[in-house]
Amino acid sequence: MKKTLLAAALATGFAIAGAAHAETSVTLYGIVDGGIGYQQLKGTVYDDAGNAVDYNGKRTGMINGINSANRWGLKGTEDLGDGLQAVFVLESGFDLGTGVSGQSLGNTNRMFGRQATIGLQSDAWGRFDLGRQTNIASKYFADIASPFGVDFGQAAAGATFNSAASLRYDNMVMYQTPNFSGFQFGVGYSFNANGSQQFRDSGGDDPNTHAWTTGLRYANGPIGLAATYDQFEAPETLPVDGGVKVKSWNVGASYDFSVARLHAGFGQTRNGWFQGITFGDLDTAGALMVNDGMRVNSYTVGVSAPVGPGEIMASWGMADPRGTAGDDEKQNIYSLGYTYPLSKRTNVYAIGSYAKNVAFQDDLKSTLIGVGMRHQF
Repeated sequence: MKKTLLAAALATGFAIAGAAHAETSVTLYGIVDGGIGYQQLKGTVYDDAGNAVDYNGKRTGMINGINSANRWGLKGTEDLGDGLQAVFVLESGFDLGTGVSGQSLGNTNRMFGRQATIGLQSDAWGRFDLGRQTNIASKYFADIASPFGVDFGQAAAGATFNSAASLRYDNMVMYQTPNFSGFQFGVGYSFNANGSQQFRDSGGDDPNTHAWTTGLRYANGPIGLAATYDQFEAPETLPVDGGVKVKSWNVGASYDFSVARLHAGFGQTRNGWFQGITFGDLDTAGALMVNDGMRVNSYTVGVSAPVGPGEIMASWGMADPRGTAGDDEKQNIYSLGYTYPLSKRTNVYAIGSYAKNVAFQDDLKSTLIGVGMRHQF
């Protein structure tokens, strides 16, 4: 009798433990990406005083985070019942060559600079997240408009459509609907897009950068469509252009013909630029730049096609500055890449990309050539 009761108690204990394990899960995941490559930045640049300087920088050696940015993270879910789950994501970027954390804020490296969110999700009503996270244009538009999506450095869609360059806002609340027959809608609002939310002094100007992000996408069968809109309002404390609203809208489409998938996108950014265009150690535009009256039209076309078990990708992107940009030049980027899977988690890749009039600067050219390997865990 005692043995029977003991066996029953143990069985009940294991059942409870199993149920608890099924209700809550935490996953460690990440990407490690590195290779060998050649990079050159050549042409006219401007120093802090605005003087034109001839520059010719070359680098041959290790490249990393090209196919995908290096990262590691923790994500988890807890079943709250009736299809509702509590969710969290803590994701950190890093440089494979040095081990240094990515997504710096000033002189401080963020611990979880790629994402730090907590929220709720349900198959019935969608997902709600709080914290630092990627904007809607990067989630919905980039992969549809370009075969390179948000990856492959200067070949990425974000080098031409700056609001889709894996743009992240701090202090953001975001809601995304479930997928309805291929349709999905998302909207987010940031109380301060970069850094901790500041106090507004009584009677003083607002020091925070408020931002909106929203969009709609359709992905069903061979068709992909996306439309997105981003806006941030410059802090009122800026000595010039304080309170100016910088706006960006994008539309993209793709169609899979089985033998190849075609991609195309068009967009416009007004009154500034959402992210700096950085090559090597040179940040030629800065982050969340404001230029009242500036207008940039962006265009891209691309193609991706299976070649054996791998995939070849090619694209052209142009960003054409107008308005107060004055005599700034059109930036053109031409890119060709290939990926080949060694397993479900590991692939090798090659990339070649050439950019002219980088960051709208006359005769400033950037070249990237590299081969590498990426492992996902």
